[in-house]
Amino acid sequence: MIKNYFKIAWRNLMKHKVFSLINIIGLTIGLSASFVIGLMIYYDATFDTFHKDEERIYRVVTDLSSPEASFSIPGVTLALEDAITEDSNFETVSGFYIERPFKVENRELSSEFKWPNFVIFADADYFKIFDYKFLAGNTSEILASPNNVILTENRAADYFPNTKPSDIIGKTLVYNDSLHITVTGIVENFKERTDFVFEEFISHSTILQTRLRENFLNKNWNNTNDASQLFVKVTPNADLSAIQNRLDDLAKEHQDEESKKYGDEQQFTLQPLGDIHFNEKYGIYDWSKGQASKSLLTNLALVAIFLLVLGCINFINLNTAQASQRAKEIGIRKTLGSSRKQLIGQFMGETFLLVLVSAVLSLLLSRWLINVFSDFVPEGLSYELMKSPIIILGITILLLLVTFLSGFYPALVLSKFNTVSVLKNHLAVGNKKVKLRKFLTVFQFSIAQVFVIATLLVGQQINFLLETDMGFKTDAIVSVYSPRAEREISKKELYAEKLRAIPEIKAISIGGNAPASISTNSSSVAYNNGDNEVNFDLQFIYGDVNYAKLFELDLIAGRTIRNDTVKELVINEMCRKRLGFKSPDEAIGKIVLLGDQSVPIVGVMADFFQRSLRSAIKPMAYRGDWYQPDWSQFQAVHIAFQNESSADFNGTLSKIKNAYKTVYTETDDYRVEFLDETIQKFYNREQKMSTLLNWATGLSILISCLGLLGLVIYTTNRRVKEIGVRKVLGASLFQINIILCKEFLILVAIAFVIAAPIAWYGINNWLQDFAYKTSISFWIFLMSGMAMIFFALLVISVKTLQAANANPVDSLRSE
Repeated sequence: MIKNYFKIAWRNLMKHKVFSLINIIGLTIGLSASFVIGLMIYYDATFDTFHKDEERIYRVVTDLSSPEASFSIPGVTLALEDAITEDSNFETVSGFYIERPFKVENRELSSEFKWPNFVIFADADYFKIFDYKFLAGNTSEILASPNNVILTENRAADYFPNTKPSDIIGKTLVYNDSLHITVTGIVENFKERTDFVFEEFISHSTILQTRLRENFLNKNWNNTNDASQLFVKVTPNADLSAIQNRLDDLAKEHQDEESKKYGDEQQFTLQPLGDIHFNEKYGIYDWSKGQASKSLLTNLALVAIFLLVLGCINFINLNTAQASQRAKEIGIRKTLGSSRKQLIGQFMGETFLLVLVSAVLSLLLSRWLINVFSDFVPEGLSYELMKSPIIILGITILLLLVTFLSGFYPALVLSKFNTVSVLKNHLAVGNKKVKLRKFLTVFQFSIAQVFVIATLLVGQQINFLLETDMGFKTDAIVSVYSPRAEREISKKELYAEKLRAIPEIKAISIGGNAPASISTNSSSVAYNNGDNEVNFDLQFIYGDVNYAKLFELDLIAGRTIRNDTVKELVINEMCRKRLGFKSPDEAIGKIVLLGDQSVPIVGVMADFFQRSLRSAIKPMAYRGDWYQPDWSQFQAVHIAFQNESSADFNGTLSKIKNAYKTVYTETDDYRVEFLDETIQKFYNREQKMSTLLNWATGLSILISCLGLLGLVIYTTNRRVKEIGVRKVLGASLFQINIILCKEFLILVAIAFVIAAPIAWYGINNWLQDFAYKTSISFWIFLMSGMAMIFFALLVISVKTLQAANANPVDSLRSE
């Protein structure tokens, strides 16, 4: 029987090729998007789920706030670990410190490695929280003594090539020319997906032999560092609210008087292990991989759902519209003894066959889509993940669900026909079915219209973001960063001197980050004007005397700094207003307090955007490098080109790199950043969202218009004789086309009326994330509505003009 069902189903699909093709295209698009997006969600949702008791593992993080702003840090003060170790709610407490040595040597092989990453100082408790498999070494005394290190299998292969793990135990590595560290263990790299990418684990007690010694001997409650990480595993019956209360009490207990005076607060919070992969506030350990975004995955999931629903709607619309054409078949089947249950089974079989064909096409298309959506797809995700049993089960459930949603209602409609009425040809189209088709058509075009409006408005905001004047020069400027932890200002000066010999270079400045960057350096500033004292966070940009000229900062009062080391400030307009000065000239010569230092204001510069336009302009000051030679805030040499055309950039960049190599001969750590590219990176998320909307819009319009085409074909086929009569009675081609198009265009117009406020509400909420934003233009709604009516009219006219042009003799001959 089942074989017979599928045989008849296949014949019906072949008989109605156009409708079948429309249904297959719609479902294939929806299923392909669902497969790829489902794969992405599964990939990101399964990070670090393999650890034993992973639901009891937390990272302790820090949230800082002041009256002006708030921000979050993934690290904690070094003092916190000792304060919570004895708490009975914790099964294990382990702090580790992230470090990046500038050099590691295997002197036995005469090999050295510059700036190895993913190195931490850890203790034995770290390995009680996270499940590493030991390949070699004594697991009973993990990192028990100073000058021990445990390596991962991959890192061990780098330092000791072609050596078995057991033969590496006991060998020595030299860190930073002075620390002789013995390898006491080799662990296997995690095979599963993880954000814990650390490769070297140096015993925590070794830290007292490094530059960090004083920090660990004198643990300051007010010194919080990203590198100082703290993980805990709570007991099975731990009281999380009691833990949070304890952390809050510790923060209040150790708040200093200055913080109380100015309203600055810090709070320690438990971050679940599963939240690390998604929470952008605190970040992950390998920034090069990019942070997964729950909001982006949610938006992707919604797009997949909408596309799948549109495909299902096409199926329902076309199958219910075709009901009368299959009425006699149903009547005969019932006469021959088929029950309603058997008919429903037959029609559901047809639906499943069509869904199955779409699924096979979708699986083939998904491999291509993974490449197309490369900006959204995580780096480690591959098509091979489709073979996962959970993914296979998920796809099976999805296909059954789509089959039910698409086929169940049409099957009920078709199997409900009265046998006598059908065979006497007294079948009438139910009013409820017509209303349902109209409702579903409006729903389809409403979704498509929302996507169209959203795409245009998001594009308008992105253009606004990228075209807004940042307030300083951004074109044809590159920044070359010195090697990490390089503190010698003399080398930067030597490099700058060599660059001046390159004729294509217009200007050079040694400084910190560019005026707009992702980094922040700030301090509390205070000023007493006699009546009251103001205190707020002041951000800094660091540069030599050429910095302001190279970036074309607009000086509106006073002067720029005289040299790099004299303590003086050039503040921005926002800072001037916060300090309470009524005009830029009034600020000149005033003394502000930075910590315990009194510093004069010598100039006022115009405001510029320090971050993306999502953020408001903050109080900022331009200053020199005050702590030379002990410490330098200058990290980069900024270079402005003579010619802003990109035609000559490659040759000039090659000269800049060659000059770098002549100064920094011992490292390959060459980092160069284009300022305009840095600014574009501020809006990566928005550009991804725009790309997503472009795809969603195009596909939703395609599916909706295909569905509309199917309904138009069906409607015009039913009205062939009416069209013939109208032509015989003198109706023009235009009049007939208007009659046929009117009903569908009204549905599209109703969809626009519904979609416009929904789109406005969604985009208006999205724009609230930006401190500076474009206005929502009325013309965009008008243009998108006209565009959708144009697409609909184009699709409708393809068939209606054909029907209207037909010879009325052919359609009336049978009457």
